[in-house]
Amino acid sequence: MNDGAAWFRQPILWLGAVLFAATLAGCIALIVLGARYDDAALPTSGSTVLKMPAARAEPAEAPPGPR
Repeated sequence: MNDGAAWFRQPILWLGAVLFAATLAGCIALIVLGARYDDAALPTSGSTVLKMPAARAEPAEAPPGPR
């Protein structure tokens, strides 16, 4: 067997493994951060569909307009 053809000497395989590991780590980080910093529930009044408000929520304060 040629030593240059060993699987662990192929840089594209290492690149693929690193990208796969980084993707998994990013997904896990987003799941943890999403669970840790939960958004406050919107006040719902009126009709709902599958526990989702059927109308848009009014903003608490209007954003400043362009000048």
